[in-house]
Amino acid sequence: MAEAVALGGGLRVVGRPVARHDARDKVLAATAYAADWAMPGMLHAAVLRSPYPSARIVRLDVSRARAMPGVAAVLTAKDVPCNTLATDVPGQTTAVGPLRATLHVLAEERVRYQGEALALVAAETRELAEEAVEAIAVEYEPLPGVFDPAAALEPDAPRVHASGNLLAHWRLARGDAAAALARADLVVEGEYTTQVVDPAPLEPEAGVAWIDADGVVTIRVCTQVIEHFRDVAEVLQLPQSRVRIIAPYLGGGFGGKEDVTVELYLGLLALRTGRPVKMVWTRQESLLARAKRHPFRMRYRTGARRTGELVAQEIELLADAGAYAYLSALVLLYATVTAAGPYRVPDVRVEARVAYTNNPPTSAMRGFGAMQTVFAYESQMDRVARALGLDPVEVRCVNALRPGDRLPVGQPIETHVALPELARQAWAALGPPTPPRAPHLRVGRGLACNFQPYGRIVWLHDWSSAWVGFEMDGSLVVRCGVPDVGGGQASALCQIAAEVLGVPLERVTVHIGDSALTPLAGTTTATRQLFMSGNAVLRAARELRARLVGVAAGMLGVDAAQLDVVDGAVVTPDGRTLPLPDVLRQCARAGVPRGHLAVYHAPAGEPVDLAQGAGRVFPDFTYGAHAAEVEVDTETGALRVLKYVAAHDVGRAINPRSVEGQIQGGAVQGLGSALMEEVVLEQGVNLTTSFAAYLIPGPADVPDVEPLVLESGEGLGPFGARGIGEPPIGPPAAAIANALADATGARVTRLPLTPERVARALGRLDAGG
Repeated sequence: MAEAVALGGGLRVVGRPVARHDARDKVLAATAYAADWAMPGMLHAAVLRSPYPSARIVRLDVSRARAMPGVAAVLTAKDVPCNTLATDVPGQTTAVGPLRATLHVLAEERVRYQGEALALVAAETRELAEEAVEAIAVEYEPLPGVFDPAAALEPDAPRVHASGNLLAHWRLARGDAAAALARADLVVEGEYTTQVVDPAPLEPEAGVAWIDADGVVTIRVCTQVIEHFRDVAEVLQLPQSRVRIIAPYLGGGFGGKEDVTVELYLGLLALRTGRPVKMVWTRQESLLARAKRHPFRMRYRTGARRTGELVAQEIELLADAGAYAYLSALVLLYATVTAAGPYRVPDVRVEARVAYTNNPPTSAMRGFGAMQTVFAYESQMDRVARALGLDPVEVRCVNALRPGDRLPVGQPIETHVALPELARQAWAALGPPTPPRAPHLRVGRGLACNFQPYGRIVWLHDWSSAWVGFEMDGSLVVRCGVPDVGGGQASALCQIAAEVLGVPLERVTVHIGDSALTPLAGTTTATRQLFMSGNAVLRAARELRARLVGVAAGMLGVDAAQLDVVDGAVVTPDGRTLPLPDVLRQCARAGVPRGHLAVYHAPAGEPVDLAQGAGRVFPDFTYGAHAAEVEVDTETGALRVLKYVAAHDVGRAINPRSVEGQIQGGAVQGLGSALMEEVVLEQGVNLTTSFAAYLIPGPADVPDVEPLVLESGEGLGPFGARGIGEPPIGPPAAAIANALADATGARVTRLPLTPERVARALGRLDAGG
């Protein structure tokens, strides 16, 4: 459980909707993002990318580009010290074998997807770098490709890699699902398809690299992972101590900046030229080359009793990895573990596969596999309820997990499950139904619940570190290697430290995201930073508080347990105050350190055999329920969301304003996936490489999202907090699909829910995609 902190007078900073410390600079456009950085003598970089999804490289001639005036370097695979970046996932094996993610920095003999990089250019201007890219002569021999994951698993399919097209295969089993389904009063079968989605952050991939005075390759880059310095060192064949990653504030990531993007290219070019090098991807390049969200095909057979209790689930999952492994096996693992939903299901069988294709690589994106399965299991829950004539809200409440239950994988549920409260509150918050405005318009309502892990897989033995210390004037410094992706990660750390140490928030300074100068904190992914780095800051602040209060107790002649720290001063029960600067001067005289470095280790465990259903996979889970009201035009299939409520148990809202923003932002992003977002691929060729073609929701496309924040206090994070970064993106698609079915009786099982698909489901168009 969360570590308790004894504080006189209750919480003073934590739980307050304070302004984030970086808000003013961002509003005034004073925040320097990665693309804003410039250095004297800086070169500009560009990338040559393949127009083909599958081809052999017959000839790659860079001589003309290298001879151009103003071109400082042109690199191909032959110029990369280590062109293959391989990452092992420790201790875990699927039915295919050990997990290993392999990536070619630059294509050498063949290209496997459209947009794969072949060469790098550094030149005096960006325009010149792009001209040099155009001057590179490439001769391709197009090769047969495979663009469908099911087709990729056929014996005669073209091989994307020599090892075969099956990347990973997870099996999960508990009980006898087939026998339980045979005994069930009702069996509902459904097949569901989610689309390829781009993270689409407004800030494209960008960075600047240089060699500092100590010979360290330094890269200032928009990334969610400053630990990429290890990957850069491997590719450059340098000691890890000679590579430094600095992450400025990000303009969004959503998982798309979890994998390496520009870091390797910048490191190679800076090392080759000895000069600073800048790379900023264009919007087209970003939408073309960045890893996407996995499309899933999901087949469900759900068994239930007449009273609505679930008895069994048989589930098949198939995902498309694209051309390289990236994080696909782990995305599939999350999907496998969460596939049965936040419900008690006695008998479960899951078969999950992910295949290589010649489509663009897919990898981490907000929700990380647990998002795709929500669309399937919540559609199934609605269909079960309606087939039995039961209330869809109450069917979810009756089946909701409870502490003491075990997931199909065998993991025990140990903290509060707020699903019944959340579902009922979200549904009630919709208020009175909206009457249809015309005879051809139908109005309906839908509910969807979800659960999402927060924290990394337990056998990765996750940890984070942070340093908290005082300056002599009583101001406070927090140092932590967390990259802030725009979710208020750094501000939350300030609030935690200020709360424990009794310092006004405006006197706290935070330094983040520097692999050389801040303690490493791990990735800003997996809904983990508040949980992990928040606990590290909490531990450091608690130790420092105890140390300072001990010194103050000696100065005041009272028991340390009687003292509090408020507004920068130590306070006695009888009202005497001792300013922190006085305490800090005494610390200096006595040799008592004014700072503390703390490390927080997440709950850990050993790898589990999913097929045996007997082990822990994640530290804990967080729960949500979304309710939607929609209006459907039965003549055109157009769908409009009228009301939307998103309820989540956040454990403790460190900053309620930030929490509500995360819930609203995640829900809107989920509505984008539900209604419009889709990377359209035609035989591996991306047809959506602009925001004119790849549609993301604007203010006119979505309603005001009403966030409902429940604080159970039972999370594993500081002060009982749970993570909230990823969970809100999961329920929207199912909530909207369920509302559509409520309004019209038609169920659409393929995302996004475009007017064309809705019209087909209503019989207004011929059957088709």
